[in-house]
This record gives sequence, C-alpha cells and structure tokens, in this order.
Amino acid sequence: MDFAKENGFTLIIALDCATKSIDKVDYANEKGVDFIICHHHLPGDTIPNAIAVLDPKRKDCTYPYKELTGCGLGYKLCQAIVSSNKQDEKILEQYIDLVAVSIAADIVPITGENRVLAHFGLKKVNALSRPGFRAVIDLNKLKRELTISDLVFVLAPRINAAGRIEHGSKAVELLISETTEKADEVAKQINQTNTDRKVLDQSITSEAISLIESDILLSTKKSTVVFSEHWHKGVVGIVASRLVEKFYRPTIVLTQSNGKVTGSARSVKDFDVYEAIEACSELLDQFGGHKYAAGLTLDPTNVIAFQEKFELVVSSTITDEMLIPEIEIDMEINFSDINDKFFRILKQFAPHGPGNMLPIFVSSQVFDSGNVRIVGTNHLKLELYQKNNPYLRLNAIAFDKAHLLENFQNQIPAKICYQLQENTFNNITTIQLIVKELEFSN
Repeated sequence: MDFAKENGFTLIIALDCATKSIDKVDYANEKGVDFIICHHHLPGDTIPNAIAVLDPKRKDCTYPYKELTGCGLGYKLCQAIVSSNKQDEKILEQYIDLVAVSIAADIVPITGENRVLAHFGLKKVNALSRPGFRAVIDLNKLKRELTISDLVFVLAPRINAAGRIEHGSKAVELLISETTEKADEVAKQINQTNTDRKVLDQSITSEAISLIESDILLSTKKSTVVFSEHWHKGVVGIVASRLVEKFYRPTIVLTQSNGKVTGSARSVKDFDVYEAIEACSELLDQFGGHKYAAGLTLDPTNVIAFQEKFELVVSSTITDEMLIPEIEIDMEINFSDINDKFFRILKQFAPHGPGNMLPIFVSSQVFDSGNVRIVGTNHLKLELYQKNNPYLRLNAIAFDKAHLLENFQNQIPAKICYQLQENTFNNITTIQLIVKELEFSN
C-alpha cells in the first residue's frame, strides 16, 4: 500500500485474500488507494470498506453459484471488465486453462459453473497451447488426454511447490512463458523443487505420525493438533491431509515462522473445521478457510491452550459416525457389464471431482488369475475375474494393499469396490480397475 502511494498507483486488486483485512483497507483508504477484493472464503461479520468486495459467500451476495475458486473470481472480474468496455469476451478464452487448474488444485466442487469452466479449460490444457503447461506435461511424459486427476496430481503440485519451497514468482514465470525454451528451463527447476517438496512432506509426515503414535493421550483424542517449530510451513497443509488419511479425524499441523505459529487444518466428511477453529478465535491472531480446509496464525504462548480448546470443541460436536471413513458405492455390477461402450458413457460424466466424483462400483466373487505381484513399494498388480465368468479378465491395481498378497494367492474370494480408468502402455489403451477397498470371505 505504501509502495502504491509512493509510485502513483490508485488501485489494488486483492485476489483470494483480504475479506478480513478491515484495518489494512482502512489504511489504504487513508493513503488514497482503492481496493477491489476477490475472495471465495467465508468473510467475517464486518466487510472491509473497499470499492468492491466480490465474494459469493457474502450473506448479501445474490450471485447464483457459490463455489468459484479465487482464480475463478478473478476470471469473473475480467469478464465484467471486458463486458463493460464492450470488448469481445473471446479474448479471455486464452486464460480458461488457468481457471481449470485452479479448480482442480483447490479441490472445489466440480458442479454448476465450475464444471463448465473445468470442461472448457481442460480442452485448452490438452490443446498444449500454453508453453509452460506443455513443458511440464512433456517432462512428465504424459502422452494421453489429460483429466482433472492429472491437473490435481501432476500440474498443480509443481505450481504449488514453487511457492511452498522457494517463491511463487517462479510458477508465474512458468505460466506466462512465451517460448518453449524458457518454459522448458523453468519447468525443470520447478520439477526439482517439487521433488524437494516430496522429501520434506514425507519426512515431516513420518515425524508427525511418530509424535501421535508415541503419545497415548494424543492417539485417543477426537482431533489431532501437532506442532513442531522446525517443520517447513510450505508443506503443513499436505501433511495435515496425510494425517487425515491415516487417522481420520479433524487435523491441524502447526509450525513456527517469524515469531508466530502458523498452520493448516483439514477435516473429515461432514465436519466443519472452519466453525471449530472459529470457536477458538479468542486464542488466534487470524484464521480463514472453509468447511474442509483452513489456515490459522497464533502466538506461541497460546499453542497448548489452543490444542485443548480445539479438542474440546471437536469432541463436543463431532459424531462417532463422522470418524469412520466410508466409501460410497454407486452400483453393483458384473465384470461382463464393463466394455468400451459402458466406459464411453461414463466418460461423458467428466470432468470428475468433488460433487461429481468418478463412480465407484462393487463386484463379488472376484479372484486373481494367478499373476498377482507386488509393484512399487506396497501395491498389488492383479488380473481379476469373477467366478461366474472365469474367461473374462480385467487388469487391476490395488494401492497400498501388498499385505493382502497371500489372500489372492490362496484364491480366497473377494468383494471389491473400484473405479474404472484408462491405462495406456506401449501405445495400447485398456480399461483398468483401481481397487479402493476389498474384503475376503471364506
């Protein structure tokens, strides 16, 4: 704001932040600097005194779709500018791939307007017209049509890693690269940064799991709040997600930075972690987020009090059912139902994501043909058939299920729930089962 005043700028556009920055916007007003705020998280009771605060989650906002990303809101602002200047809206189509990546990266519902933006944005990504995306795709040897999952697990982590480990400007450099040479150079740097991020993520996750499992009191609570002052603040959100996967309860991972404790929260299905944090607000300097993910900052002297208060709030509001992970089955089918036509129809439901997940099917009396083996560190590669049709065999992979190898080798019948996915190997594309969970019967 001081920089803006000193250099003659009269407008700041804040994207994905600032709905709670009451004092900062007031300070800008005193300097003669206007603010337009675009944010998609729940605002506080008081709205900043800005020229405009664009937030579909404002109680007085009548915009019909409430789940846009921060980037999506920036796109809507651009649409309004183009419209008011009577320009051709098609000039914005060059940016819709960025919106699609933001939808995937921010894990927002892929419903309504987000689904439309994701659909056309994916088409733009797959056209390989942005050198930065093409460089990352080539570097990771992706030679098929990309899906939302590819944006979530390949593009987004690399873009995010730049800001988490070094500086977000490196990701911007990648996204606005105009030449293949420049994009390739930056993509290699970002790829290495993402590798470094993975090492950090794995070591901190292991340390956090040890902390929880070695503390009898912590392991019996309804929530998890872990703190270490030396953890890297750029990966605490990822670590929180990993801990939810393992222990399945509302989780906050805290670290120390610049004299303050900062952290990220992740939740379980149906539990509003933002509301739980808000109930502890007297112990916090600031916080923000939504139902399933949030961030917070507090003074180091308040950490123990916050851990106790958060556990009290969670244990008094969460139900036992919410603490049991569940997989929602869409339909029971036989392997004989799975063919190219069936898969083509399923693909018409894409893009998939929260609010429009890839269907999960269940099939019974399933056996391996005898070729089951462990791949990677802990995964099973299978060739499956059903008892009622032993000649129809489908390839499958079961992640983190290596401990079940002997069950398949001993021909114990299994009931499996799974998703269907295309798998391309040696330029041959087949349908593969992604096994989510399974149970064996005698």
